[in-house]
Amino acid sequence: MAHVHGLHHITCISGDPQENLEFYTELLGLRLVKRSINQDAPDTYHLFYADAEGHPGTDLTFFPWPNMPGGHRGAGLAVEVGFAVPPGALAWWADRLSSAQVPREAPEDRFGEKVLRFEDPHGLALSLTENEDAKDFTPWDRSPVMEARQIRGFHTVRLWERDLAETGRFVEEALGLEPAGEAAGWHRYGAAGGGSGRWLEIREMPDERLGSWGVGSVHHVAFRVRDEEEQQTVRTQAVIGGALPTQVIDRFWFKSVYFREPGGVLFELATEEPGFTADEELEHLGERLVLPPWFESKRTEIEATLPPLRVGAPIAGD
Repeated sequence: MAHVHGLHHITCISGDPQENLEFYTELLGLRLVKRSINQDAPDTYHLFYADAEGHPGTDLTFFPWPNMPGGHRGAGLAVEVGFAVPPGALAWWADRLSSAQVPREAPEDRFGEKVLRFEDPHGLALSLTENEDAKDFTPWDRSPVMEARQIRGFHTVRLWERDLAETGRFVEEALGLEPAGEAAGWHRYGAAGGGSGRWLEIREMPDERLGSWGVGSVHHVAFRVRDEEEQQTVRTQAVIGGALPTQVIDRFWFKSVYFREPGGVLFELATEEPGFTADEELEHLGERLVLPPWFESKRTEIEATLPPLRVGAPIAGD
């Protein structure tokens, strides 16, 4: 049986793209590693934030649709994106968020780890977890957040589901995830033995109405596969599990397969290669609008529809 190797990226829906850019780069200190378009709706940006090198497992991406209504958090959606930060960094992050007038909750304990929960300007639920697991992570030397406190990539993603058994069976049999315990009503599943960046957490909400996409919601959750051969094997397992996957779609920086799990959350299988340096030098990631080759002939038309983005001065850190 093949299995996924953890989270690859998570794609969400934001409001104003400038507000989105400023929050994730200037406050949270992530690097804009790719400035591109939604390949299925090329009049919209696709913005990618990650570590210095854009490693799989560090990449939070957004479709900015400022005219879309707000999403509704409910069953059949991912409801929180969790990042990892180094041990001892949470108090500093709590102060930083408060200084920026970002509402946050009191720190809490989850699965024996300290966690801080807050929301971005458009309502997306986020959390920071202190964790020391080894990760594929490269610090960004131009981040406003010093290396010892930088976000290390994903820690977990949380789903609400009406039927835990049905979704649990699917993620075990199709994705190869393993049950890893329960705490406060949340059931944890681990990829490739578990660890930070390899967790999926599910809460059963049988009476919760179905959620809906909109500003501030998670659009899809992408899991890592090493290559196209492994992708095809996991795709077959998803078919056996009852899903209806797409064929492989070339996203240029990775190959993708999409399908919904039984509860309705949109999943993706994304290959680790070729990565974000396929069309830009590492030193200059995210500095210009890049288009997959098959969109280059429409560059002038596309650029005319997109609002300008201004990369401002970082919010100071220490």
